[in-house]
Amino acid sequence: MAEPVNTPMPPSTPVSATTPRSGSPAPPVPSLTPNATMTTIPLHRKSLDGGGGGGSGGGSAAAPIKRPVVLHIGDPIKYNPATYAEFSQAFDVVRPAAAERERAEFVRALKERRWGDFGAIFRPFWGTGGEMGRWDAELIALLPDSVRIFASAGAGFDWADTRLLGEKGIIYCNSGLAAAEAVADFAVAMVISTFRHLPWCIGAATLPLLAAPSSSDNAAAATEAEARRIFQLCHAQATAVSHNPRDHVLGLIGFGNIGQQIAAKLGHAAFGMKIAYFDVIRKPAGVEAALGATFYPTPEELLTASDCAVLCTPASTDGRPLVTRELLAAARPGTRFVNIARGSLVDEDALADALESGRLGSAALDVHAEEPRVNPRLVRLAGLDSPTPGRVMLTCHNAGGTVETHVGFEELSMRNILAVLHGRPAITPVNLHFLPSGAA
Repeated sequence: MAEPVNTPMPPSTPVSATTPRSGSPAPPVPSLTPNATMTTIPLHRKSLDGGGGGGSGGGSAAAPIKRPVVLHIGDPIKYNPATYAEFSQAFDVVRPAAAERERAEFVRALKERRWGDFGAIFRPFWGTGGEMGRWDAELIALLPDSVRIFASAGAGFDWADTRLLGEKGIIYCNSGLAAAEAVADFAVAMVISTFRHLPWCIGAATLPLLAAPSSSDNAAAATEAEARRIFQLCHAQATAVSHNPRDHVLGLIGFGNIGQQIAAKLGHAAFGMKIAYFDVIRKPAGVEAALGATFYPTPEELLTASDCAVLCTPASTDGRPLVTRELLAAARPGTRFVNIARGSLVDEDALADALESGRLGSAALDVHAEEPRVNPRLVRLAGLDSPTPGRVMLTCHNAGGTVETHVGFEELSMRNILAVLHGRPAITPVNLHFLPSGAA
């Protein structure tokens, strides 16, 4: 990309009284450090004071260098005050109030150029900053030509049209690198669940006692007896359907940062699983050798070879599912399935059919097609009253949700903006192939 135009908000631009400059960050949380898996770069700032460096003479002082404006959408930063101090010295940070981030008001503000010719958009947290909804053609067309980068928390970016951003010359950077370890750790638990039927084991120990007994002594005794029966049934029967992961084939659909970390955690050095993968681009031989990974050229071939398949690929740009009825038909009877990617990538009714028919033996899903609604058929399959209890583990999009991940989201988003607006390459771009030729 060409050298950024560092244009500040001009004096004539109206600034709403509800548009505060970002204040001091919250006090740092002791002992929190950026995720160890996150790439970091030194912060080399260009001179921003405009001074000539000690020259003498009677001339007037040099005019200060104007700072780029960064539009900060969402909550103030929480975890990286030192980096934010560098960030706020380098840029003029403007943080719209929550009311200004609602779609109608946000559109109005962009049309009237309320925030001037800002150079970057900064969204440090996944839980806030999305009030304006999808970043589609309407919003992107209203962005000033000065915008060079949109850096956001989170690994997924299906809520932003990264093609249109790229065609406008805006680099979109996600923060998936900061979440990779947390997601991979969670995936390990879900894979183990598909082999050991953890929902059944946990539910049988706790669920019967969650219902408050009535005041009747007889009813309380009946509840206690039922709890013991369910516990003993699981203790006796879960063994027959449980297996060690060792020597089973783990098939990874997607072999980026998350897929490779899952392979490292579950492979020969730890759980002893055999690693197979499919990706649209085959990885270098050195990566395959280090992880003991075997490449399969199609998802169907991978699924046929897998004892447990994990979906860990970005959402499709066309919104269509990758895991379809046709793909599931390629699975061997009893194959296990895990999704820690995006719910939109899975035809959930086809998945429920495959579980009910025995084509799939078990599944674990952290993400769902219609969040926060969870497919009711899958909920029934996860229940203790299912004909085959414990075959489905369901969680609430928790895989990346750790404090360390959010530390990394903040840090990586700021470092991406510092890099691009200071003329260096972005750290985690996802749409460079959409930028005009020679613009990156």
